[in-house]
Amino acid sequence: MPDSEARLAGWRARVEASLDAALPRPEASPARLHAAMRHGVQGGGKRIRPLLVYATGTALGADEPTLDAAAAAVELVHCYSLIHDDLPAMDDDVLRRGQPTVHVAFDEATAILAGDALQALAFELLAGAALPAERRVAMLAELAHAAGAAGMCGGQALDMQASGQQLELAALEILHARKTGALLRAAVRLGALAAGADAGTRAALDRYADALGLAFQIRDDLLDVEGDPAVLGKTAGKDAAQAKATFPGLLGRDASRARLATLAVQMQEALQALPGEHGALAALARQVVERDR
Repeated sequence: MPDSEARLAGWRARVEASLDAALPRPEASPARLHAAMRHGVQGGGKRIRPLLVYATGTALGADEPTLDAAAAAVELVHCYSLIHDDLPAMDDDVLRRGQPTVHVAFDEATAILAGDALQALAFELLAGAALPAERRVAMLAELAHAAGAAGMCGGQALDMQASGQQLELAALEILHARKTGALLRAAVRLGALAAGADAGTRAALDRYADALGLAFQIRDDLLDVEGDPAVLGKTAGKDAAQAKATFPGLLGRDASRARLATLAVQMQEALQALPGEHGALAALARQVVERDR
């Protein structure tokens, strides 16, 4: 849908401007830390999470300015997680978004501090969102839960623990529902909370977001096997090199693609239960399923 694509492009520009305004100026002290923070955030990326905030919130009647803080906050948490995931103690990666990872471009200690500072900045932004206090508190709780031991951090711990092991499908899905899915689901929920969505609408959005998170990870796993590093902007084949549990490794490529197609249908069905116009959410679902990076 051309109109949806134009809206997504406008929201990408909007979140880039919000991120630039929120990040410390590079010339301010400590300049090295601020430069590392900007390196980890401004190197590009799909910006799927902030786009989900805008697409969900506006579909439910929220104004774009009331969504800016949540969109930037969820992307800052995502960027902090990438900086820490790339560290030698974690995935030990040297390339991210087509450029050296933060610990390579700067140093390991600065990368750790940059990630910490981005996470803190995310919650500072969200606390100051132009929304009623009760909605801000609910959004802060949602993002904190998604980022913590019950969500993204817990998923990363399970991923590291599973290295070299062959997981059952249910265990692999739980791992990625935390590591990848939790923050994507939080992005959708932040948009819904900002708009004051009712319980039925939030339930349909959760079904959409859960399918989206799993689809995102399956596509990511397939790209690690099949993708071109020049297009991906990151190292391909690292999952196999690190003996990580993946969907293609467990199911095979054909079955993984079939599961991806099933999830695409589930997302479409969930969106049909929503009120109003949701073309941008449908466009994001297609992007996740069809992306090449």
